[in-house]
Amino acid sequence: MEESNEMLNTPEQADMTANNAENNETLHTTETLAENTADTNETEAPEAQNDTTENENANDVNNMPVEESPVEEEPLVDYSAMSREELTEALRSLLETDDITSIKNRVAALRVCFTNADKEVRKEAFERFIAEGGNKDEYEYREDAIAVEYHKVYDIYRERRQKNIDEQEAIKKSNLEKKQQILEELRKLIDNENETLKQAYDAFNSIQEQWKGIGDVPRAELNGLWQNYHFLVEQFFNKVKMNKELILLDQKKNLEAKTLLCEKAEELIVEPSITKAAKEIQNLREQWREIGPVPPEHNDEIWTRFRTAASQIDERRREYYEQRHEEQEKNLLAKQALLEKANELTTETPTTTKKWNEVSAALDELLKIWKTIGPVPREQNEDIWKSFKGRIDNFYNEKKQHFESVKDEQNENYNKKIDLCLQAEAIAKRDDWKKATEELLKLQEEWKQIGPVNRKVSEKIWQRFRGACDEFFNRKSEYFTTLRGSEQENLEKKEAILDELKSYAFGDNKEENLDALKDFQRRWMEIGFVPIAEKQRLQKDFRDTINKMFEQLKISAREAEISNFRDSLRNNKGGHHAINDKREHIVEQIQKLRNDISLWENNLGFLANSKQADLLKQEFEKKMRSAHQEIALLEAKLKILDEPAENENKASEESPKEEA
Repeated sequence: MEESNEMLNTPEQADMTANNAENNETLHTTETLAENTADTNETEAPEAQNDTTENENANDVNNMPVEESPVEEEPLVDYSAMSREELTEALRSLLETDDITSIKNRVAALRVCFTNADKEVRKEAFERFIAEGGNKDEYEYREDAIAVEYHKVYDIYRERRQKNIDEQEAIKKSNLEKKQQILEELRKLIDNENETLKQAYDAFNSIQEQWKGIGDVPRAELNGLWQNYHFLVEQFFNKVKMNKELILLDQKKNLEAKTLLCEKAEELIVEPSITKAAKEIQNLREQWREIGPVPPEHNDEIWTRFRTAASQIDERRREYYEQRHEEQEKNLLAKQALLEKANELTTETPTTTKKWNEVSAALDELLKIWKTIGPVPREQNEDIWKSFKGRIDNFYNEKKQHFESVKDEQNENYNKKIDLCLQAEAIAKRDDWKKATEELLKLQEEWKQIGPVNRKVSEKIWQRFRGACDEFFNRKSEYFTTLRGSEQENLEKKEAILDELKSYAFGDNKEENLDALKDFQRRWMEIGFVPIAEKQRLQKDFRDTINKMFEQLKISAREAEISNFRDSLRNNKGGHHAINDKREHIVEQIQKLRNDISLWENNLGFLANSKQADLLKQEFEKKMRSAHQEIALLEAKLKILDEPAENENKASEESPKEEA
């Protein structure tokens, strides 16, 4: 064992040099929506405009609340207690995300913490240079490896961020060119005198769909682009003078679309994530503006329904931010209490080594508690952190002076061995066995050449280094032991299942045959890896055999679904309550489908004889056929639920389980 004097407990601990990221750069980006646009999908002919267009524009768009685009909130992370090495690794981890814009606030907070920590390192280097007799005019600081690595990682982030910005601007410019081209096509359509009304209307609908499908354009071009588009749309309708019947069909289509948006908005009221709900409701608002007018008698009703749902979501969002502010106020009180405790601990200067260590431990515990407390209001964040950190830094500066009699050699040896531990721990996680083994053996030789460290930490640091070495060699031994045996064993298992599947004889019961195929596939998937040379052959052979079995049995999709439903009942753990819930849910589905069929049949009676109406009739008939098929399947499931013998048996099987 190695023996020495007291260990130097320096204040340059990583936990004490970090700065709080919550109090620095504000990086919230806000995009203003273009709210001064009118409905753009379809505009009525002049004879219908007085009834619909003005009401729609007034209520749907101009009265819609202007709201900032919701931005997905980043998780709040406190980097203030991290060392420069930890901050560099944290930045590197953040860069693994694909969406570079989703980490900008955390990167900014992390950068501030690193800058503050680096300032402390520079300051200590300068003070050490002066203490060693250097001339301050000759001092020249050079960045260490940690700072160099950090700046490399940060430069990668800046390049990716700039690339993302450039790509978005290029997309917007491309969208602008596309929309300008569409405006030119619309002008040509208006000037064309040779097309029939149907041809002109079909071309106009195509132009509208193209316009809606194009994304954002540069903000400076937005208003002028929309004004030109609306002007040309009105010119088109002034030219073609669409008839009342077509306008009515168009308004009904718009009513259905807006009703669907109302339903989606009402579903968002119970969305657990308020951020997601706010983002989705803004998207629904954008869609609403793109939909044309509805029948005048439904205009106020449909708009009130949508606005009510949107208002409830906006209220939830306001309550969310109010609640977060209350939590920050509570966090502020907790951190103020920690600051008072730190002041109390450091009021008197310790007189013994034991007392120094006791106060150090107490301050470390306070710092750990500080890390667990969430953010405080931004305006108080910087002041309270500086006060807390300043008190701790002052204490450790005094402690450093108290222990300056400790030998420098022990400190140097201790730091060298800590560095070897870190290197060994990093190597212990690696899988490049040959190279890692050579490096680890080299570290062991270096360890032998290093002199003694403080007696109190000698055994601990040796166990740490030895533990890292043992971990690596144990992993290496286990890897080469299990690698060869498990893959060959799995190959034999899968070969056996494949032979069993090929020789399996099916009976007359389709449900039992389907269960057998399911069991084969389940057993196959439960087996682990096989030698890579055999993997593709085995998988292809198994898949081809299974497909032939399904083709031989000719099991329909409906039969498979009924079989799955029966399986779910057999595996049901909810007892009679769960079965009753399923029955009620199926009955509700059947009733809803029947109501939809009645509504569609009623709508068919109002459609006039025209090509456009025939297309709608075909669509309604297709929906009705699909609904009838769905009802038949649901009724089959209901019949299974109502089978008394099976349900009674299931109840008797579940009763002992529930008692147990």
